[in-house]
Amino acid sequence: MPQTDPISLSRLQSMIKTGIDQAHPLPYWVAAEISELKVNYSGHCYLELVEKGGANHIPKAKANAVIWRNTYAMLEPYFRQLTGQVLAAGLQVLVKVVVSYHELYGLSLQITDIDPAYTLGDMERQRQETVARLQADGVFEMNRELELPVVIQRLAVVSSRNAAGYQDFCNELSDSPYRFEVTLFDAFMQGAGAEDSIIEALGAVADRADDFDAVVVIRGGGSQSDLGCFDSYRLCSHIAQFPLPVIAGIGHDKDQSVADLVAAVSVKTPTAVAVYLKDEAGAFDGWLEERLDELSGAALTLLDNSRQQLRQAAVTLKMGSSDRMHDQQLQLGRLHGDLIRLTGQVVYRGLADLRNLDVRLSQASRYNLAACTQNLDAMQGVLALRSTELLQTQRQQLAWLGDRVAARDPRRMLEMGFAMVRSGGRHITSVGDVQPGVEITVLWRDGSADAEIKRLHPTGKSSRKENDKLK
Repeated sequence: MPQTDPISLSRLQSMIKTGIDQAHPLPYWVAAEISELKVNYSGHCYLELVEKGGANHIPKAKANAVIWRNTYAMLEPYFRQLTGQVLAAGLQVLVKVVVSYHELYGLSLQITDIDPAYTLGDMERQRQETVARLQADGVFEMNRELELPVVIQRLAVVSSRNAAGYQDFCNELSDSPYRFEVTLFDAFMQGAGAEDSIIEALGAVADRADDFDAVVVIRGGGSQSDLGCFDSYRLCSHIAQFPLPVIAGIGHDKDQSVADLVAAVSVKTPTAVAVYLKDEAGAFDGWLEERLDELSGAALTLLDNSRQQLRQAAVTLKMGSSDRMHDQQLQLGRLHGDLIRLTGQVVYRGLADLRNLDVRLSQASRYNLAACTQNLDAMQGVLALRSTELLQTQRQQLAWLGDRVAARDPRRMLEMGFAMVRSGGRHITSVGDVQPGVEITVLWRDGSADAEIKRLHPTGKSSRKENDKLK
């Protein structure tokens, strides 16, 4: 039987509420991720906030939160105007909260303010991390280094079949004197499944890479928050390493996504992509026209010059063929005699030069051998001296490092009168690393003792750390 009179559940809940209200009278700024968000028909916004940790991003803390209707009506447009994003699941936010407890609904956080600069900073940080990771992998420039075909006509288009941007792209291409072959690879271009859907579509294009000149990735409309997948590492890595040039028209004007940065060509909208393709085809068509005009003019000029030269050559040949033949025979006889005479002189001089070269080569070889022997002896002496000096220097550095290691030996710290505290197989270096009731081991130079934490007495700095943990 209980030793005291029981209390009612409502009384217990009232005591919990009073304790929480007294312990947390002031609001806190809390950094967290929105895992769920729902706006009720009444205008109130209900959220679930989480804090994730570790390589697998497993939630380590979770709390329900609410933004009352009047507050939400002010905070939501304010946040959207400054960030270009709507409040949605997956965003990192910094919110000002009041801790409250209700007897029926339990613990919750009432959000009274939000810092858009924190979300912008986190988005930019993730964007910069993606760029740095692609650069570290050595793939950031790969797609931009691909050589674009002179004429791009066979197009693999990754977009949504029902998107207005895809319809605008097709309409703009159809209003062109040039022929384009468009093959659509349907994909979700926004929402939670957009990244996987686009990557799957790019894989299908890669399987038929020989059928296309380039791949076009386009989307139109939608909010800025729907562009998050175009900053993701997985999607941007696929685009950067894609075997065909990628032309991106993602449809936003404020700034470039990472996908824009790694694509071979980036323009603002799907319509702008179609205009780019038409302009490139028109520029090549104009270049062909210029070359055709140049070729026609050159051919006509060459034909006229050839006709004139042919007529002059016929007249000259007819008038001077016999005289020239006689002169050429006389000149050929003189050249024959000169050739025999000069050949003998060249052979005689060549033999003399060869003998002189043999003597000089022999002398130079002996001189170079003697000089190399002297240099080798000198270098051997220098090498022996430098080796001795280097060995002494390394021994001195090794001795100095040995002294520093010995000076930091924990046993020496114990000999000096200090003590070490351990708990759970690790060293305790701060009052913030333990809680009341935790068992610890205190080590001295001549032994150890087991103890239990009864109460913590943190300094000012440690208090701030504890407050940070509460946040």
